[in-house]
Amino acid sequence: MDSARLFRATAVTLSAFGLLVAGCTEGGTTLSASATASRAVASTEELKEYYGQRLSWRACGTPGFECATLRAPLDYAKPHGDEVRLAVSRVRATGPGKRLGSLLVNPGGPGGSAVGFLQGYAGIGYPAKVRARYDMVALDPRGVARSEPIECLDGPEMDAYTQVDQTPDDLRERHLLTGSYERFARGCAKRSGKLLPHVSTVEAARDMDILREVLGDRRLNYVGASYGTFLGATYAELFPSRTGRLVLDGAMDPSLPTAELNRDQTAGFQRAFDSFAADCVRQPDCPLGTGSPADAAHRLTAFFRRLDTRPVATGENRLLGESLATTGVIAAMYDETTWPQLRAALKSAMDGDGAGLLSLADSYYEREADGTYSNLMYANAAVNCLDQPPAFTTTAEVAAAVPSFEKASPVFGRGLAWASLNCVNWPAKPTGAPHRIEARGAAPILVVGTTRDPATPYKWAESLAAQLSSGTLLTYDGDGHTAYGRGSDCVDTTINAYLLAGTLPPDGKRCR
Repeated sequence: MDSARLFRATAVTLSAFGLLVAGCTEGGTTLSASATASRAVASTEELKEYYGQRLSWRACGTPGFECATLRAPLDYAKPHGDEVRLAVSRVRATGPGKRLGSLLVNPGGPGGSAVGFLQGYAGIGYPAKVRARYDMVALDPRGVARSEPIECLDGPEMDAYTQVDQTPDDLRERHLLTGSYERFARGCAKRSGKLLPHVSTVEAARDMDILREVLGDRRLNYVGASYGTFLGATYAELFPSRTGRLVLDGAMDPSLPTAELNRDQTAGFQRAFDSFAADCVRQPDCPLGTGSPADAAHRLTAFFRRLDTRPVATGENRLLGESLATTGVIAAMYDETTWPQLRAALKSAMDGDGAGLLSLADSYYEREADGTYSNLMYANAAVNCLDQPPAFTTTAEVAAAVPSFEKASPVFGRGLAWASLNCVNWPAKPTGAPHRIEARGAAPILVVGTTRDPATPYKWAESLAAQLSSGTLLTYDGDGHTAYGRGSDCVDTTINAYLLAGTLPPDGKRCR
């Protein structure tokens, strides 16, 4: 686990796209939308060059999809200065039925590729009724994937970074951990220093509004998962009169202080582990015993402690230590369909073969077989460290907070507390602050929460739905991260009715 706030999500989790963790958000006071931007913004007249541009669509990798490049100002306070070029993809509405416009999708992160999500899942896997009526569209946010990606470390450097001990036992190990964060930040400054101050969520939301206009849509229709809910809510706050049908699935709470968000997420992963453990101890192949879920947690934490001093082989030149093993377990918490894979990986690791858990950790970090990494973790840190100030600024503050994190999660708490230091030496100063999002004047917004969501705890969805002046809450009583497209006919039917006809469920409707 490495960054102190990773809200990853999607319905394709490990195999194709994402997870979420080692992350949280920061916070404190209530501020207006303009305060979150912290910089002046150019007038509509000054931005007309961008709002009036035409996209040049072309065929791209996946059959049926088109791609284009959207231009936006690097700095919205200086519209005549440098530009960023952003990757856009779409697949046209298939019919029958009247076209409803564009439906923009974002899978979360921050740092997840929306274009990859569209072409790998949403554009072919969203309900046929929705794809029939909407052009499905994705925009990789600035700094992400195909949109001038943030770069920080090379493959070997990232390998070393992911193996640093996240649960320091003494002063020397604390220095090693903080040193790894400093090297990460220096790498980002060296490779992407010009872009780092301009990848905030507010700027990404402004980019989406340019895309809305260029696509010819009067209002933005949008499905955002995990961090994508914060992006969508930010859009509604900035442009309430241009908000169409917004689905915010696996919602974040933008009003909470950082440390509280971190602890909430830590408790969320413990809740998910408890659910996994309760299932595991009923299975004949459970490597954590056949006792209670608490017994299973004790066995796992004892295994992590052994790995801290005696890592196991993986069949390659990387050993499985405590950090990578913990990341592998966390990766499997995003989707209950991964639980059998986790049981097998844990059993093998306890028998001395760490390849299975290493594979899960690699999927979390988006590491390829050739040792290269996607830019997910780099963009994740860049956006998070810009959006809000760090939760803790010294090792002493973290050490004092560790007991409260361990109370929230005996299994993951210590590591997630120390992960909160990653933004301390960030080369770009934060431009945002925690605040309530009300988006007064916005059209009705559907907020979706999953009761045992590990990465975006259910109470965050309750809070965001209550904050939004036009929010309606839909509850999925289940496991895993996010709800749409995860097998609940009740959830999917309800969201489809909203996207296709604007029909909202009763506030607080529950699905299984």
